[in-house]
Amino acid sequence: MRALAFHGRRDVRVDTVPDPTIRHPTDAIVRVTSSGLCGSDLHLYEVMAPFLDEGDILGHEPIGIVEAVGSEVTNLAPGDRVVVPFNISCGHCRMCEDGLQSQCETTQNREHGMGASLFGYTKLYGQVPGAQAELLRVPQAHYGPIKVPEGPPDDRFVYLSDVLPTAWQAVEYAQVPDGGTVCVLGLGPIGDMACRIAQHRGARVIGVDLVAERLARVAAQGIETVDLSGVSELGDELRELTDGRGPESVIDAVGMEAHGAPFAKLAHRMTALLPDALSAKLMETAGVDRLAALNAAIDMVRRGGTISLSGVYGGMADPLPMLVLFDKQVTLRMGQANVRRWVDQILPLLTDDDPLGVDDFATHRVPLEEAPAAYGRFQRKEDGTVKVLFAP
Repeated sequence: MRALAFHGRRDVRVDTVPDPTIRHPTDAIVRVTSSGLCGSDLHLYEVMAPFLDEGDILGHEPIGIVEAVGSEVTNLAPGDRVVVPFNISCGHCRMCEDGLQSQCETTQNREHGMGASLFGYTKLYGQVPGAQAELLRVPQAHYGPIKVPEGPPDDRFVYLSDVLPTAWQAVEYAQVPDGGTVCVLGLGPIGDMACRIAQHRGARVIGVDLVAERLARVAAQGIETVDLSGVSELGDELRELTDGRGPESVIDAVGMEAHGAPFAKLAHRMTALLPDALSAKLMETAGVDRLAALNAAIDMVRRGGTISLSGVYGGMADPLPMLVLFDKQVTLRMGQANVRRWVDQILPLLTDDDPLGVDDFATHRVPLEEAPAAYGRFQRKEDGTVKVLFAP
């Protein structure tokens, strides 16, 4: 089959690799019909290289058709149309029963002290071959895959794999009070969708970015926007828009991609220059993140407010302004999305009325063979690239 494989920092290629096979009774094989390019894939493209091997298959946002199932998979049959969540969870351990599928005890990566395995996402998370491919082996298929109806295009359901539950959890964790205001930092795919979800649920939403096309895209949904490049002090700007207090809730949908923080920027780049063993150690023990977005969230959030982190951070010793967090009585909530926890709440919105605008959410649909170029455009934020779907 053809699949997108990692070959080094900013070097991904579409290779011919062996077809996956059933390895365990709880496996399924899915023929991928669409697969998304995620902002967190850029972390692999850029800074997470020490935790990848050459040839690792990337991607974790698939929809497709079941081709084969293991003997213990009784809920699926060949021909079923399914969306596959990006985290791999069993459905019966204590964590899954508590709605924390991203911490599944069956697929936890205890060797590295990490949570549930993820598709296409480094040795830290199981090194499971990913979904930017023609075929995908799906472990724990007795629980994970979400059956969806035939008929609507892939765009209607594919975002159940990651974008929708990640944005939904970001809004849930933000704890926006009735009639309250939430500021969303970063208007990439997750930030954009979080704005739409928060607006749909009745919040006042203010989206912040510095890419003109992304600001315009969110503004077209009737959402207030702030162009970061046009303000000197973002916190002051947000306080001015919210009676001098700041928003009750802030969603950081940027993470380690944020601009600013020169020392952390240097450390970020060093991980790409050092040998893998040293680079991995730097990330595991040092502060390598560019914390501009998180620091901005801490500054602007109203006293007693909540910050929800959906952007990925990678350092083990990143400095936080604990005095400010304590003094302001700020609540921090974060973590990988627990996909299956939110599916039943999201599915009723994926109707022909399309209140969240999923049908035209993708900005680019390209053949898998063009994936390397699409990664580059997405990383450079060129050509209005916000959400890319690959067709294997």
